[in-house]
Amino acid sequence: MQKRQKITTSWKSSTQVRKQRKYIYRAPLHLKQKLMHSHLAKELRAKYQGVRRIQLRKNDKIKVARGEFRGKEGKVERITLKSSRVYITGMDRIKADGSKVQVPFHPSNLVIVELDLSDKRRKEKLTAGKKEASTADVKSASAHSQKSTVKKLTPSNA
Repeated sequence: MQKRQKITTSWKSSTQVRKQRKYIYRAPLHLKQKLMHSHLAKELRAKYQGVRRIQLRKNDKIKVARGEFRGKEGKVERITLKSSRVYITGMDRIKADGSKVQVPFHPSNLVIVELDLSDKRRKEKLTAGKKEASTADVKSASAHSQKSTVKKLTPSNA
């Protein structure tokens, strides 16, 4: 039996899909954790300007965007990093023997409707993105006003 190869830290990128899949499949859990992001709903994106997607957490309220359960909402019950799947309360499938089994979802097929903000770091991360966006808007507005004043002072306009 061959020993599992370690993931390379020098891997930059590849255009080959098979190599991308291989990288994700073999990635250690601390890297797979970074891949567990979902988009924010339009309302949340407007509220937290500068943030488009965020890592999924237990107790986040989400909406399914693709698949059999499209349009349904529920809370994140558990997240499995090894298989990169999310399990949602109320999203069950009935097996042939009559037992219920939870349906796994990939985070790319989900949209976050309501965030669990019990974690201070997560809250700070969201507000930090908003501060950066607002300061960028102020800088661009001030730069624009400076350009307009420079135009007014040129001798060709006089």
